[in-house]
Amino acid sequence: MLLQDHGNKVFYKNIKIKELTSTTGAVTNYGVVSYTFRKSFEKDVAATLDYIKTLGINTIEFSNLFGKTAAELRKLLDDRGMSCPSFGVTYSDLVTKTNEVANNARTLGASFVRVAWVPHDNKVGFTINDAKKTVEDFNAAGKILKEQFGLTFCYHNHGYEFAKYGDGTYYDYLMANTDPDYVSFELDVLWAFHPGADPAALIKKYGSRYRLMHVKDLKKGVKGDLSGVTPVNNDVTLGTGQINLSKVMKAAKSSAIKYYFIEDESDHTATQVPISLAYLEKLLKK
Repeated sequence: MLLQDHGNKVFYKNIKIKELTSTTGAVTNYGVVSYTFRKSFEKDVAATLDYIKTLGINTIEFSNLFGKTAAELRKLLDDRGMSCPSFGVTYSDLVTKTNEVANNARTLGASFVRVAWVPHDNKVGFTINDAKKTVEDFNAAGKILKEQFGLTFCYHNHGYEFAKYGDGTYYDYLMANTDPDYVSFELDVLWAFHPGADPAALIKKYGSRYRLMHVKDLKKGVKGDLSGVTPVNNDVTLGTGQINLSKVMKAAKSSAIKYYFIEDESDHTATQVPISLAYLEKLLKK
């Protein structure tokens, strides 16, 4: 692995994105979430894609069109041999603009549509009424996406769902009451660990429901909670934080997860992301 220092940017060469096969036979790919490079994308989409390409990354989960139409972004990706298998949208857009969301996802070439936050009163926390409404909306939108557009809907956890409810958590409630035919899940490892859950145990329990993963690590010493927020620089290079990612990835290999996306919200992506990519590749090969 060759390190080249170009001013404020650090480029790692010879880190390639490869297809790997899980023990269930499902082809898995890995890449990054666009949010990792959000500040750069907001300034220049094409230049940011070029930079990401130098890291050996060809697969990006977009959560924003960054001022482009879906067709314009697709062309920029195609021109570089890159792809967007998963498209992230807001809860509101999923529910009120389902067809538009679906058309954008298909234009991008995505197979998955993802929502990562359910609006709720942060002062009160996530409630059973929130959970019931979420189930209703996800089942309805997921059915449209699947039956009319051939897309798979995934919900991405963000911490607040792990508040206690009954004999389990609201996350368990969402799993139990959403229709597996229309609602799948994207496991965000950090946002499972931060509120106190065990990501590996979740995969063992709900492996068939997971199709996507956000691979992240949490800075050592940070205390978690149910807020769903933490300072961005608590995102650290994979393998250097609190989360036992080796255990998580071992469990994931017997799940239905198809894509693994590194998400790094920190101010240190130029140095952290290349090292995280190499670490993830090593784990996936085990």
